[in-house]
Amino acid sequence: MYIEQGYKGDIGLWKYLIIPGCFIGFMILNYIAILLSPVSVEDSMAQMINSFGSNLVLIILLAPLAVGLLVVLGWTKLVHSQSITSLTTSRKRISWKRIFFSFVLWGVLTVLMTLIAVYLSPEDYVFNFKLVPFLTLAVIGILLVPLQTSFEEYLFRAHMMQGLGIAVKNRWVPLIVTSVFFGLMHLGNPEVEKLGYGIMVYYIGTGFFLGIITLMDEGLELALGFHAANNLIGALLMTADWTAFQTNSIYRDISDPVLGWDILVPVFITFPILLLIFSKKYGWTDWKEKLTGKVLSKEEFLLTQEQN
Repeated sequence: MYIEQGYKGDIGLWKYLIIPGCFIGFMILNYIAILLSPVSVEDSMAQMINSFGSNLVLIILLAPLAVGLLVVLGWTKLVHSQSITSLTTSRKRISWKRIFFSFVLWGVLTVLMTLIAVYLSPEDYVFNFKLVPFLTLAVIGILLVPLQTSFEEYLFRAHMMQGLGIAVKNRWVPLIVTSVFFGLMHLGNPEVEKLGYGIMVYYIGTGFFLGIITLMDEGLELALGFHAANNLIGALLMTADWTAFQTNSIYRDISDPVLGWDILVPVFITFPILLLIFSKKYGWTDWKEKLTGKVLSKEEFLLTQEQN
């Protein structure tokens, strides 16, 4: 009963609208500014990196989102009077083993897939490793990337999902809405400008994957681990001149980016395989009910708590 955990706080529709509303409003204004700007996102990033260096630019990009995590968690404690544990999971305590397993699983797969890509198309990549800049990147990444990814998870898959679920009394609406908004949040990324709107299939598909594992596992832990590994390991391994994270990574992609069928592989092949692995490990059942079923009323939820 992950969504129903919101009943453990002082609920109120306005309390669930303010933070998502402000963040989405900011994203809309940012995207409008990008559309009206005479300078492309790629050129703007290049200018910033030339002026400040890639590591400082990375801090500039990540720090506001790290602060955003503190805002969401602080809002939950002070305004909702809800514990961080109940915002995170339906279990009695946060399962750090789940976070670690998801992180390691996706981190290892990311490394393997990157090395295979470099092996199969060596002409598309250059070895970019420089010890001191890389170690600086690693420190920045380890400190800030998990905070950035956790902010997005706590905003979309926790705060918004619990609030929407309680409001509409079902699970499929918050799954769809949070997944779509998560994808649309990336509209301002340079990847979208370079590859076109077709890449939104990947971003929205990733949102659905993260939403599904959250609802099926009745907690945010697997999504937290996956998202942190995806961004951190990705930033350390690979960079390109047209990506959101331009870093002192081990490899640099110098190929001419083209949006092809390969964008569908993660969404329709890799993510379903991960769902199968997670479902076998954690014994997931009753998929239809957990993804589309009703959300209990507060009275029904409290009754089940008393019975348990």
